[in-house]
Amino acid sequence: LVASLAITQCGAVSQDIMYVTLPLNHISNSVLGISGCIQLGATCVLKKKFSARQFWNDCRKYNVTMFLYIGEFCCYICNQPCKEEDRVHRMCIALRNGIRPSVWKEFLMRFGPIKIFEFYGSTEGSLGFLNYTNKIGAVGRASIFSEFLHSFELLKYDVWKQEVIKDKNGRCKKAPRGKPGLLVVQVTEDAPFAGYVGNKQASEKKLMHNMFVEGDVYLDTGDLLAMNEDGFLYFTDRVGDTFRWKEENVATLEVVEITGMMDFVQEVNVYGVSVKNCEGRTGMAAIVLKCHHTFNGERLYKHVVDFLPSYAQPRFVR
Repeated sequence: LVASLAITQCGAVSQDIMYVTLPLNHISNSVLGISGCIQLGATCVLKKKFSARQFWNDCRKYNVTMFLYIGEFCCYICNQPCKEEDRVHRMCIALRNGIRPSVWKEFLMRFGPIKIFEFYGSTEGSLGFLNYTNKIGAVGRASIFSEFLHSFELLKYDVWKQEVIKDKNGRCKKAPRGKPGLLVVQVTEDAPFAGYVGNKQASEKKLMHNMFVEGDVYLDTGDLLAMNEDGFLYFTDRVGDTFRWKEENVATLEVVEITGMMDFVQEVNVYGVSVKNCEGRTGMAAIVLKCHHTFNGERLYKHVVDFLPSYAQPRFVR
């Protein structure tokens, strides 16, 4: 019920028309899309298969006012050729998660002032954040109400050892403001963790005990988030997607974001690779070029040097 009401929190009304072109076997799409529209009394337009080329034509045809996105969805739309009618539509709300800040900005500049509601959540967790202020890059904001409803913490985390950092008493340390930390959610009677059906061992692995006081239990989300002084939360990386080079932790998401700003890059994936006689892993950027564009190594080199610290700059490009 809470998830289906999310579109209402974004300002949607019964007169709105939702465009869903994502697989319905994912609970976010079926709950936010189908159930959300039923709960609100709105109309839902289902597309059998996503087509970036047909996206705006469909939206104009069916007078669509809101849509669900995920990951590179908006990037694929932005990669389509510019047209005079790019701003001829009724779209006003976009909802879900995974849009990169650079794509977010480009999407708004090109298609107009569409309100993008990025959020964070998981099917097994009881915690969720919604960026209701449309602040670019944030997945939500921690308020007094959210902290009252759900007790969560961002813990200091060693990505190289893949474990939380503890003090001399064996208790966890909280990550300072502005620094990435492992998001954990306290498990209580009011916020239980049901676990994975038929897999008790996997369920137990997600639970962390005696973190701050004896007997407490927290759910390990496996996600690294950072919170600034104003309480805005930013998704940094998923545990395991971060590597260590020159005694520094490199968040792949940050390197992807910066590398993806180049005009000849359509998609990029960044990961750590071993180098002989060197400790840790250095960055490899696997790039897919945009159609009719050529790779410019000199420009890419200058760009990453300007925007990334030396330890985070990719040493290899595929």
